[in-house]
Amino acid sequence: MAETVFPQGFLWGSATSSHQVEGNNTNNDWWAWEHAGRVKEPSGLACDQYRRFREDFDLAKSLHHNAHRFSIEWSRIEPREGEFDEVAIAHYREVIAALRERGLEPLVTLHHYTNPLWLSNQGGWTNPKVVEAFARFTQRVVEALGDQVQYWLTINEPMVYAVMHYLDGVGPPGERNNVRLFVRVVEHLLRAHALSSQVIHHVAKARGWDVRVSLANHAQPFPPCRPWWPIDRVAAGFAEHVYNQRFLKALVEGEWKFPGFPRVRIPEARGSLDFIGMNYYGRVFLRSSLFGSPWWGSRCSTRHHKNVTERNFLEWDVYPSGIRQILRWSVPYRLPVLITENGICTTDDAQRTRFILNHLRWVGRAIQEGAPVMGYLYWSLLDNFEWSYGYTPRFGLIEVDYSTQARRVRESGRRFAEVCRTNRLPEQT
Repeated sequence: MAETVFPQGFLWGSATSSHQVEGNNTNNDWWAWEHAGRVKEPSGLACDQYRRFREDFDLAKSLHHNAHRFSIEWSRIEPREGEFDEVAIAHYREVIAALRERGLEPLVTLHHYTNPLWLSNQGGWTNPKVVEAFARFTQRVVEALGDQVQYWLTINEPMVYAVMHYLDGVGPPGERNNVRLFVRVVEHLLRAHALSSQVIHHVAKARGWDVRVSLANHAQPFPPCRPWWPIDRVAAGFAEHVYNQRFLKALVEGEWKFPGFPRVRIPEARGSLDFIGMNYYGRVFLRSSLFGSPWWGSRCSTRHHKNVTERNFLEWDVYPSGIRQILRWSVPYRLPVLITENGICTTDDAQRTRFILNHLRWVGRAIQEGAPVMGYLYWSLLDNFEWSYGYTPRFGLIEVDYSTQARRVRESGRRFAEVCRTNRLPEQT
């Protein structure tokens, strides 16, 4: 394969989220969930990035990154309903300044899975009040930080959030197969994104700031586990439609429709995206199952599946060409696309290097075919707390020794750094 050259001004970097790296986020629902014994191990100090962010950004700069995505912890900014912590706001202003000083473009995520306890106690995202509450939080953050931030991601992986917490039950409040609440939560996530996008643009316009707003949408191909079995094809097709297409279309068309439920019109969602944020990790084979989701079946084991040749530490299927597939889905929307997450957990760093380079080759091909890709952010800069899996999965370009908090750049990080530095992939031999 010939050398791949990426567009001028391409954003290169990595991503993190507050709860996964900061440490001691004691005032949110995930902390309470962890300490109720619902996960493998609690997050605790995490990577101590709340204190060590300058050290980590020095490393990102040394790896030739020019962008960094991180999230602001809502429970720190608004520890009690309607009360804002100016010390916490000042901290995040320091974080953004540290990125700017090192030539790293900040991309700020406002919600990455965690909620303040006061919101959780009111029903969280099942409560219609969350839409106005999130907009209020957004306004305070943008007013305080917006002069230094151009790129905003309102919500990380809204469909994953709804599935994890209301169908799979692996995060607070632990609902399993509660389709009614799932549909309601997705509606509120859509409305919250739309209103917050309006707030960001309103604040920015009043102050003469240039902003771009999106969210980080997770996408993955869903092939049927048994292509010859019609019910598997139906389950896979349903997941493909709802998970990958229906949410994004709702943001463009202004309505949310889930089979068996009334159509919900959300006209304010139209025009709420200035670009498309896309997270991609791999594909998921689905089979019909009485024991999985009643709507789109369950993940089937790929251990002996002839079409799966590589897996990560968590047994997820590694499927590099799938990133081209999801980028092609975005072309009809005629918006720039930012790959907001793409990464692998593995104990084999050579596998991580292959993962990055192979995915980037498919990104390059998608660009050549017309996909308007504006950047690529690897997940993650650091090893971190991986929610219900605890600290065992290792995603980082930088290894973290959790007993000492020592950082060590992996060889994969150096190989990725060369791509970032040159803005190109060498010819594949």
